[in-house]
Amino acid sequence: MQKGRRQLDFEVDKLTNSIENTLTGENVETEILRLSTGDATILRGLEWQFDWHKEFHKSDTEIYALIAKGNPSTWHGLVSASDERDHLFMHLIESAPFNKGRDKLFDGVLGNLVAFLCKASFEKGYSGVIAFDAKTRLIEHYQKMLGAQLFTANRMFINMPEAIKLIGQYFPNFEHDRDRF
Repeated sequence: MQKGRRQLDFEVDKLTNSIENTLTGENVETEILRLSTGDATILRGLEWQFDWHKEFHKSDTEIYALIAKGNPSTWHGLVSASDERDHLFMHLIESAPFNKGRDKLFDGVLGNLVAFLCKASFEKGYSGVIAFDAKTRLIEHYQKMLGAQLFTANRMFINMPEAIKLIGQYFPNFEHDRDRF
């Protein structure tokens, strides 16, 4: 594992079509926002597990927030990634505090963010490939839920066929040129 890269500890609760209200079962349309350092102030007072302020100050890392369409002030989840010139590397991913645990408000947040990174990878010409370092106890979970494959030790990746499935789940209107890859 490269220095500074942590093993991710996230569980994908459910693959949905967007995010799903756990009380009503209603699907809520979502959008992804690219965040800037100025957005870090929104995190104050919220109890996120990871130190997202550090992520905002890394020059090679982009941070994205999942929002309900038309509601940019409420972040349902965050993901950070870097461009490795042939794939995207996912550094951190986290559901908002209100989307965790038994009393969470929405399912599908993390699956949505992973699918977004696969889509971004396609848009960069990387065939949808993303990689991340997983905690050992979650490797099987990522294989089952995301179709991720083990590369070395704890390094996992999502390859083009699995990326296409995830993108189709959350971004059904996304057009990619399979013949190009």
